[in-house]
Amino acid sequence: MTTRAVVEDLLGRIGSGDPERIAELYADGADWKLDWPQDEHGRSATPWIRHKSTRTEAAAHFRAIAEHHVPEQADTRIEQILIDDSHAVVLGEIRQTAKATGRAYRSRFALHLTVEHGLITRHHVYEDSLAVARAFDSP
Repeated sequence: MTTRAVVEDLLGRIGSGDPERIAELYADGADWKLDWPQDEHGRSATPWIRHKSTRTEAAAHFRAIAEHHVPEQADTRIEQILIDDSHAVVLGEIRQTAKATGRAYRSRFALHLTVEHGLITRHHVYEDSLAVARAFDSP
């Protein structure tokens, strides 16, 4: 599969909300990082914010996001997909509502993926961590 085909398949699977099917696209040992302050990783309010490397962790990531957000108030807008050989960058905006606080937020993001042999080997997310943190902070 081409890089574009894998990326488009990934985005479709994320949209369908099936964590196990999403995780099938990741290589075990994938380099998965989130651009967040290290002391914020794994907080109880945002447990999906931490580095990962296995398919099991990838599935858990998407399950945790679903568990901590209001599904009826979620939306992702993909603005651009840029491909350069095995690398892809997805640009867009997520709109979510934190289940614990009821606060809505928007976060622009860039997702850098690398695809090798039909599997994702790099998943680096750059997003507005402050917007997400504020939505989950207790008043």
